[in-house]
Amino acid sequence: MPDITMCKGEGCPIKNHCYRHIAKPSDYQSYFEESPWDGKRCEMFWGENAQQIWDKLKDITNGTSSDTPSKEE
Repeated sequence: MPDITMCKGEGCPIKNHCYRHIAKPSDYQSYFEESPWDGKRCEMFWGENAQQIWDKLKDITNGTSSDTPSKEE
């Protein structure tokens, strides 16, 4: 279950490359009311590297990342 706001991709030419559109929704999934595609770009685009970045940020904030500086530094 993706814990994100998903997109129905209406009018978006890049929807098939965006996790917000292609992820499998949960039973109670939230969606954007309108497509964030503005005719030129989408500031909400979640490309293939975005999930890796998101996971790394969660690890850092949870203190489970090897990239987290120690308190002694």
